[in-house]
Amino acid sequence: MNGIEHWDVVVIGSGPAGQKAAVQAAKANRRVCVIEREVGIGGACVHRGTIPSKTLRETALLISSLKSRIGKHVKLDLPPDLQLASLMDRMERVVTAHVDYQGKQMLRNGIEQVHGRARFLDPHTIVVDGIRGDRRQLRAETIVIATGSRPRTPDGVPIDHEHVYDSDSILSMAYLPRSLTVLGGGVIASEYATIFASLGVAVTMIDRAPRPLSFLDGEILDRFVESFESWPGCTFVGGATVNEVVWDGVGEVVTTLDNGWHVRSEKLLCALGRVANVEGLAIDKAGLATNKRGHLTVDTDCRTEVPHIFAVGDVIGPPSLASASMEQGRRAMRAALSLPLGHEVDLIPAGIYTLPEIATVGKSAAELQAAGKVCLVGRAQFKELARGQISGNENGMLKLVVDPETRRILGCQVIGEGATELVHLAQVAMIQGSPVDLFVDNIFNFPTLAEAYRVAALDLYEQQAADVPTASGS
Repeated sequence: MNGIEHWDVVVIGSGPAGQKAAVQAAKANRRVCVIEREVGIGGACVHRGTIPSKTLRETALLISSLKSRIGKHVKLDLPPDLQLASLMDRMERVVTAHVDYQGKQMLRNGIEQVHGRARFLDPHTIVVDGIRGDRRQLRAETIVIATGSRPRTPDGVPIDHEHVYDSDSILSMAYLPRSLTVLGGGVIASEYATIFASLGVAVTMIDRAPRPLSFLDGEILDRFVESFESWPGCTFVGGATVNEVVWDGVGEVVTTLDNGWHVRSEKLLCALGRVANVEGLAIDKAGLATNKRGHLTVDTDCRTEVPHIFAVGDVIGPPSLASASMEQGRRAMRAALSLPLGHEVDLIPAGIYTLPEIATVGKSAAELQAAGKVCLVGRAQFKELARGQISGNENGMLKLVVDPETRRILGCQVIGEGATELVHLAQVAMIQGSPVDLFVDNIFNFPTLAEAYRVAALDLYEQQAADVPTASGS
């Protein structure tokens, strides 16, 4: 080990949050290095999370869409014991391309990449143990922890990555199973449950909560559950506690519930949350500790209780969105370097890549009602749109939540393919403070799903013309 290296900024982790923090610091003419323990940059988002799962989802979407469009006259069945890798043959190209782009971006911004495991020696000093036994000491004025998260493994769930998987290993399955039990009802659990369901796998979702994705608008959630359970052999079991998970040694994983039920499946996915990836980081040497939820606590600028140390991304907990993590990284670094912060971004949309997609921005009617505020809700059913009928996307819906006095949009919720793209129209209108009339006074291409905005706005017009009472949270 040579002498101590001095840097302006050291970022631990190269996922969406860490990368954006590093680039922001470099553009402010600071000397920056990024420490990454994985072989390639990008973090779990690129190598085990967002990119791989969305690659599989894209294949599942194409297959399910083709089935719905060709009707009953052409039979399209996946062969038994299909290798899962054959459904993801583009994944390696996508991951390689993304890593290559990120690497080049860091290179042209003069950011040094350090491969190894980091740990704190003191609040300003980090030791990096390299894969070849080399060791470096880095000292920095500002440190950003962006180490992401890892799957939470509850007691009693024997994850062996062969029969019982977590969300990091699920895509390493050799073959597409005939049946799958999914423990959990959050975003990751719901995304994988619907992806496998659309590929013909009989999926049973089990969660303690009465329904999955319980933070969503109730009407959107009802439609999601209905869609999931329309797949053959798929069901959601809510309000259930898992007592035991056992591989029977022959061909099935047996999940025993507190009500005495035994759920049998070929494979099981445990997706019961994630915890901050700080193991081995020796954060206590920096004067830090995780909170009771296992995350690092930060203020609105992502500053920890140690003023020169910031934490961004999944390591600080929800919303755990790549888009939010990127903004956290950028904003944290601007705060650290005393750069203008601009207006605080509080209209970050949430996209859930289930089948069908779900997206939200702003408030739901129920949230506004709980806060004692009144609103109107306009709806557009995709089955009313020519594009929805043409594309077989007829179960989708868009909701606009509007202030009846100012006519400004307070929120938008969408379910159906294209939801994560469509929601941005509402986001921009909300940021600009535009009234809902914007969607009536302007022309949309025909046929498009974007026409849903006009239909929903016209629905609001009709309600006000008929003097319909303001929404009570539906």
